[in-house]
Amino acid sequence: MLRRVLLGVSRSPKIKKAVTALPVSSGIVARFVAGETAPEAVLATEKLVSNGLNVTLDHLGEDVTDVAAATATADAYLDLLRQLSAAGLTTNAEVSVKLSAVGQALPGDGEKIALENARSICHAARNAGTTVTLDMEDHTTTDSTLSILRELRQDFPETGAVLQAYLRRTEADCVDLAYAGSRVRLCKGAYKEPESVAFQDKRTVDKAYVRAMKVLMNGAGYPMIASHDPRLIAIAGSLADRAGRAAGSYEYQMLYGIRPEEQLRLARNGQTVRVYIPYGEDWYGYLVRRLAERPANLQFFARSLISKK
Repeated sequence: MLRRVLLGVSRSPKIKKAVTALPVSSGIVARFVAGETAPEAVLATEKLVSNGLNVTLDHLGEDVTDVAAATATADAYLDLLRQLSAAGLTTNAEVSVKLSAVGQALPGDGEKIALENARSICHAARNAGTTVTLDMEDHTTTDSTLSILRELRQDFPETGAVLQAYLRRTEADCVDLAYAGSRVRLCKGAYKEPESVAFQDKRTVDKAYVRAMKVLMNGAGYPMIASHDPRLIAIAGSLADRAGRAAGSYEYQMLYGIRPEEQLRLARNGQTVRVYIPYGEDWYGYLVRRLAERPANLQFFARSLISKK
C-alpha cells in the first residue's frame, strides 16, 4: 500500500511544487541531489574532488518511453562529459548510466538502441579521459544489462558493472566478472524483488554481500564497495588486507549526502572513495521512487538527516 502511494506521489507535479517549497523538504533535496542542471552537478563535483574524493554522476531519468527521450538522455551525458572535461575533472569523475534511461525497455529494438546510446557515451567518456559504469536496475533487466556490458567491453573494457548482493545469482556473477581490468560495483540492491530471486531479510543480505566481496577481493578485477554500513566497510578493509590488496586497487562508494564525514575519513586514511551524485530535472521522481522501492529507506533517509556521520 505504501509503495503504491509513494509511486502515485512521484507523478504529481502539484505535490512536487508543495514539497520543494517546504524548507525541510528543500533541505532533503539539496542534501541528496546535486541540482537540476549539469553546471550544478559540475560544481558539486568540484567541491568533492577538492576534498580528495572521486565522483560518479547519474543524470536522473529512467524507463523512457520513446526514442527521442532516450536520445535526449544520451545527449545530456555527452554535454556533462564536455563540461567535466572543460573543468579538468575527468581524472576524478566518471558517469553512471541506467540503460532504461537510454532506451533498454523500448519495444522492438530497445536493447539495440540502449547499446548504441551507451556506446556513444562510452566513446565520449574515453575521449574525455574517464569511464562509464552501467547501473543495475530490477532483476528483470539483469541479463540484458550484462549482455550489453559484454558488448561494450569489447571496445571499452574499462566499462564498469554493477551487481546487487541481494540477488541469489550475484555470487556466481561475481565469479564471472572478477577478471583483470573488470571494474565491479557491489551494492546491496534497492528494488523490491520476489523471494524467488532475492534474499529478503537484512542478515541474509549482509551475508550474501560479504560472500560477494570475498569473490571480488580475491579476484583479479577492481572491486567498488558501495555501502554505508560501518560493519561492511570494516569487513571490506579486512578482506582487502587478507587478499594483499594495496590502497588504490579497490574503492569505496557512497551516495551523495550520505555519511559525508565517513567519506572524508576514509579518503584521509588513504582509501579511494567515490561519491555517487544524482542530478537532473527528474530528481523528485528519483527520490520518491527510491523510497517506494524499499519503504524501509524512509527511516534510513530520516536518520541520515539527523546525523551526518
